[in-house]
Amino acid sequence: MSPFIQIVSPRKLLFSSISYGIVFSLLSLSSIGQVKQQTTSSSSEQPAAPAQNSSSSPVAHIAQLEAGGSAITLETSEPLFDLAVALNVCGYDADLATSNPIRLKIRQEVNDAVATSEPARESRDALCGYIRQHTLADPGLNIAQYVSLALYVTPTPELTPSVGETEMPPDSTQVVNILPLLRSFSQAIQLHLIWIEHRPEYEALVNEIHDPLTRMILNTNIYLHQPVSSYDGRRFLVLLEPMLAPSATNARIYANDYVVVTSPTSGEHPSVHMDEIRHTYLHYEVEPLVYARAAAMDRLLPLLKPVQNSPLDFAHKSDIVALLTECLIKAVEARTMDVGLLKPKRPDTVKSRADMEHFDAEMSTYDRQAEVVRRKTVDLDMRQGWVLVEYFYGKLEQMEKDSISLKEDIGEMVYGMDVERERHHDEQIAFLPEGSGDVVRRAPIKPTGLRLAELKMLQGDPDGAEELAEKVLADPNGDHAEANYVLARVELMQREPEEAIVHFSETLKTSKNPRTLAWSHIYMGRLYDIQSDRPKAMQEYKAALATRDSMPDTKQAAETGLKQPFALPKREAMPNSVPDDTPFDPSGKAEKDAYRPDSPAKPQPQ
Repeated sequence: MSPFIQIVSPRKLLFSSISYGIVFSLLSLSSIGQVKQQTTSSSSEQPAAPAQNSSSSPVAHIAQLEAGGSAITLETSEPLFDLAVALNVCGYDADLATSNPIRLKIRQEVNDAVATSEPARESRDALCGYIRQHTLADPGLNIAQYVSLALYVTPTPELTPSVGETEMPPDSTQVVNILPLLRSFSQAIQLHLIWIEHRPEYEALVNEIHDPLTRMILNTNIYLHQPVSSYDGRRFLVLLEPMLAPSATNARIYANDYVVVTSPTSGEHPSVHMDEIRHTYLHYEVEPLVYARAAAMDRLLPLLKPVQNSPLDFAHKSDIVALLTECLIKAVEARTMDVGLLKPKRPDTVKSRADMEHFDAEMSTYDRQAEVVRRKTVDLDMRQGWVLVEYFYGKLEQMEKDSISLKEDIGEMVYGMDVERERHHDEQIAFLPEGSGDVVRRAPIKPTGLRLAELKMLQGDPDGAEELAEKVLADPNGDHAEANYVLARVELMQREPEEAIVHFSETLKTSKNPRTLAWSHIYMGRLYDIQSDRPKAMQEYKAALATRDSMPDTKQAAETGLKQPFALPKREAMPNSVPDDTPFDPSGKAEKDAYRPDSPAKPQPQ
């Protein structure tokens, strides 16, 4: 199946990808993690003409993600453009020779505008003075602080922080006072008009990167045997900004949002550092599987002792979950890396047995040579301190042979690990003096309120989520609609369907969020199906389709409900039997969990 593209505003291009064959008809996770947001509404219309002043509706950004937006997004950002232009006009020349030609073109236009206006020159001088005063010794960190700021800024003409200072990443607060100077400079040279003028070129670059990015995502999910994610409260966002250096990819995690800021190269077919984008995407896919088992990681703590003499950073020396996650990701990368060898092609027509024997011999040689290359990568990773890469490399090889998903296998990988054996093995490693860090930076943003409640549900803590939602309900100014929605889903997990119906009903009375409304109807329909009240269930599925949420997972779930009654999966059909205390959840999420530590079908952690 092929991906499809949905244009939702003049500024950004969203794409979602249809599952490649692993079909989850229950689609429960699509409604996990909803956060109330304010942004442009979803639309399937074509973008407005470039000459239109589009500043009236703010672009979706990290602080206010689009309600019901795509889980995987490739787009551009005007605030990021504005700050990148400011850096360029103040001496940021990194990678000019390899940058896309649009960078030099815009630089020239900006310089011409400055040269013809005294106010523009004065505002530029003030802007550049601020940038010089806040220059960091590390060029990467220096640019990163402005990238972090751009993700939390409203578009022209406001150019103001979109959230409170405590919700912004720490590095961005160091340069937040640049915004008044940026506003003056932007107005003096009419930077918004330059942005509008070059929108078609930006969209062309987005279109150029879209297909290889989509292939990377699909191929990664095919290897992991994971469905391409629908919106589950987390977002994987790739921002394209050609005014930045192509060699420097900024990757970071803000709460539940995984963000990569990258710049295309020059040439007939512009490209980006897809390996670094893929690494961030692997964080997006792997982390929920690992963090869902974070409470059972204490038994792995002895593995932190051998890495204290390694060149790893403090975060990975002190956090077993972070270390395990990065090692698993590096093992996936080693298993799927381009080994630089030409893979034999199976003959289109086989004329004799000798043809197949010749092909098999070529493949055998290729496999041996490829394994040597991969093993060298694994050995380097281990000597740099990523001590579990070899263990996961072997486990992934077995996963490939068994043709099962990472979600199905990760429980056994983690809980079945012989910790003492791995610790002893790791103590024998001769670490290198210098290592490789994680390309992804994690901003220490502490989620609060309903955002934290959503995160607790994702991590399997319904009691914690319920407590937070109740606090929001007790607040007269709280978002009662979303709080009721959280409580309803908690009650599903706790096998309290009657109470869930009450809270879903309250959500439907007060919510203005199309996606929350649609999924409340879908959940209600499934509950009525379980209670054998098919007429009421049909009404709910039809109501879900009638909402303004047009995302494909919503449509598929509602249409599936109309075609046939929802039924809980048969427990005996599951590869790992779920104990009787499994939370009641008509979404089937609990039934699909590949492994639970309390399940008798798997070895108990020691």
